[in-house]
Amino acid sequence: PISETLRKEDAMQFPLVGSASLFGLYCAFKYFDKETVNLILSAYFSLIGCGAITATASPVLSMLGGPLTSIKFTKEIKINHMLPEFIGGDSPWDLSFDVTLADVVSFFGSTVFAAVYFQKKFWFLNNIMGICFCLQGIERFSLGTYKIGAILLVGLFFYDIFWVFGTEVMVTVAKNLDGPIKILFPRSLDPLELSLLGLGDIVIPGFFLALLLRFDAHNAKLPYFPTDVHANFPKPYFHSALVGYLLGMGMTMFVMIKFQAAQPALLYLVPACLGSSLFTALVRGEMKALFDYSEEEEDKKKKEDEKKKED
Repeated sequence: PISETLRKEDAMQFPLVGSASLFGLYCAFKYFDKETVNLILSAYFSLIGCGAITATASPVLSMLGGPLTSIKFTKEIKINHMLPEFIGGDSPWDLSFDVTLADVVSFFGSTVFAAVYFQKKFWFLNNIMGICFCLQGIERFSLGTYKIGAILLVGLFFYDIFWVFGTEVMVTVAKNLDGPIKILFPRSLDPLELSLLGLGDIVIPGFFLALLLRFDAHNAKLPYFPTDVHANFPKPYFHSALVGYLLGMGMTMFVMIKFQAAQPALLYLVPACLGSSLFTALVRGEMKALFDYSEEEEDKKKKEDEKKKED
């Protein structure tokens, strides 16, 4: 999949946009009927969740081979429109598709899954959909450079602290929003009590770890867009940041249980991820290489190559 690359300006604005969205949800729950808000959001998440599950399941089914990959359905559909470009985009709309039987089976299975989730809201279905969101986000998104990643993490570090410790907004939204924006963990089964971990505490560090994995591939002189995670090459930055993430998450859980209070996970995860990667660069004498590393040129080159193939 073509990855979107974050710009420096986007990284700086991300905490502000996130704050506006979070506060908007808080106001929705405060001034409107909670059930109605959750119904609308559940329909939205079920719809996009169907797409995320399809994109996650299809490659797994394709590994089985046979008719799942040999049978294909192709159709070219182009529709002209009279809308301005800033509204409708380029004309004609290209709705063509080229899918395999694995894609079709995954889509129908995902549709059934999303429908059951919409009706029942079982916590484990919530987790499956949330994990698919995480996988698709990390796979399709690039931070571009280490510096942009650091700007994003530091900005969200203060964002998380403010909205958790400074206000009731984050906790209120997390507890009231009945959707796959969090991973749920049962604390007890009778009665059922659930703890939660926001997807942002998985996806944001996940973007950063994916960047470090590609940096390791770059240092090993391997293709890093996309990176073959099964290739045998040294991964010092990825492994150190992964250990840092696990330690940071462990510290989050310890403090939360110790003080019986909600904790901003990024308060612990950001220093752990940034600190471990910087320490690794310092020990290896690669601080300049880490800060000079950029995926923006590679991403631009890849898009140009794809455009040439289409032409």
